[in-house]
This record gives sequence, structure tokens and C-alpha cells, in this order.
Amino acid sequence: MAPPPEPASTAAPPLPPAAPPLPPAVVEAELEEELHLPEAIPEAKRPRVRERVGRARELFAAPFASIRRRAKIDEATFEALEEALLLADVGLPTTERLLTPLRERLAAKALGDDPDALLEALKQDATALFAGEDRALHRESDTTSVWLFVGVNGVGKTTTIGKLATFEKAAGRDVVLAAGDTFRAAAGEQLELWGERSGAEVVRGTEGADPSSVVFDAIQHAAAKGAPLVLADTAGRLHTKVNLMEELRKVRRVADRPPGKVTEVLLVLDATTGQNGLAQARQFTEAVAVTGVVLTKLDGSAKGGVVLAIRSELGLPIKLVGLGEGAPDLVEFDPEEFVGALFD
Repeated sequence: MAPPPEPASTAAPPLPPAAPPLPPAVVEAELEEELHLPEAIPEAKRPRVRERVGRARELFAAPFASIRRRAKIDEATFEALEEALLLADVGLPTTERLLTPLRERLAAKALGDDPDALLEALKQDATALFAGEDRALHRESDTTSVWLFVGVNGVGKTTTIGKLATFEKAAGRDVVLAAGDTFRAAAGEQLELWGERSGAEVVRGTEGADPSSVVFDAIQHAAAKGAPLVLADTAGRLHTKVNLMEELRKVRRVADRPPGKVTEVLLVLDATTGQNGLAQARQFTEAVAVTGVVLTKLDGSAKGGVVLAIRSELGLPIKLVGLGEGAPDLVEFDPEEFVGALFD
């Protein structure tokens, strides 16, 4: 049963144009390529961040080595640090937030004159950015919990849902997947493939159907069968005149109605987009009260510094990171491990 129609409201500014959808033949060819599910996921070894963020480590390694060879800390040292952080996608505001206190400590003779001590202090301050953040994935015990996944097309929302469904089923917990992206070609088929592999049920509608109705039906179905969790995919771009952000607001309102309760709104960002991801994060956060970030594709060509910027500038906890294509490569974010991989 579909929910009653929502009243019209003022549309939010549109996102920057996204890439057009791939032709069906190309999408179909890529579906199987995205499914790298091992047969025995519970026994799979968690990947080491240090081994996967090679590109990011390279960006920091050379300038840090150069700084360590310096005889003392001077203005040129800070200029080299600033350049390294900016090239790694940390962004100017976060770079200044990290370096300004270090300059003050140096001026107050509280830092010494050892470049190694400077880099160690920077490492500690970068790690401290994440202090106090809530990285848990929350669920309710007395109702059907709903995790909404939002983000532009191509960032890995559907694949992230499939990997999490695999973990839930492997842990013996029932889960229902809601194919709420009814506008992207083959999105429903892709989610159904993940459902088949993980053993999770998928609720989907017809192409172009009201996304909130699909999510609503999935929650009703989950409640009826006693499944405690619904993982809901959403559109990253609409092919109608309806504004994306307004559509997502509607999906959230509907998903929050009994018997469901939205306990997580997870913004999926592609780490390779760097600072452009911050603009996306701001718009989604304003629209649907994002509770955390899933940062995909942190391996490969991602520069890595955007992790610091997301936390510093947006105050959002990074809950999960993607370090590869397989299901075990989606891991809980560990700030000390990540910063250590960049600095050491």
C-alpha cells in the first residue's frame, strides 16, 4: 500500500549536473563486475588500510621525508607542509585549522626545533579531529530500523548496500533491501543480484515508480516477516522535473512512519572526487540530516586528505570506508589506523 501523497513544498537548489546514465548494454556488462563476493565472507581477512591507500601514502611520503631532513623548523617547513596537505585534498580550511596551532606553538617555543616533532604533533592533531565522533551504526530493538543510503549516481550506494546485506545475513540477521532508486537504469537489477548473492529479500517497484512508495512497501514487508532492518537505496539523480533533494526529504518522512524508524542516513561519497565531495555532502546534509559518511574507493587513486576535510568542515562521522571491490573490503573506519597509514 502506497503512502498518501505529500504536499508540495519549495524545492532546494539542484545538485551540479551528474553524468548521464550509461546505456543499458554497458550497465548490464558492469553489473557482474561489481559483484566480487567471496563464498566464505565470515572467514575473510580484514584488509589493512596501510596496504590499500597507496596513492594517499605516496602524496605524503615525499614531502614528509623532505621535511625530516631539514635542520630546523622554519617558514619554509610550514610552506612545504601546507603544499603537501593541499595536494592531498585536505582543503584550505582544514589545512589552516591544523597548521595554525602548530605555528603558535612554535612561536611560543613549545614545539622545539625538531621536524620529526612537528610531524608527530601534526599527526596527533589530525587524529584528534575524529575525537568523540559516533561511528556506530544504530538500530532500534522494538521496531523496524531503516538505513537510508543517499548520494549522487556512481558513488557506490547500491554496492555498499549489497555488501552490508552480506554482512547482516552472514551474522544471522534478517534484512530487507528496498530498491528505492527507480530512476537509474538497472539499479533494481543490480540490487537484486546482491540480494541473490547475500540471501536478502529485495522489494522493488516499476521503473519510474514513486521511490517513497517502494521504501514504504519494503518497511511493511520487513515488519510483517519480523526482519529488524531495511537497507534502502535512493536516487542520485532524477530524470523528471522533481528536485532530487525534495524527493529525498519525502522518502525520509515516509520511512520514519510506523512500523519503521530511520536510524541512519548514510551519505555515500566517492573518495576520488576529493573536494567536490564536500559540496555534495553539504547539500545532502541540509536536505536529509545525514548521520554518517561511507567513503568508497579510498584505495586506488584517492588522495585521502578529504577524509580529514569531511570531519573538520562538516562534523560528520565517517562510519565505513571502502578499500576494494569485495564485500570484506568495506570496513569500519579507524581514525588512528588511517592517519597512521598516511604519516608513518
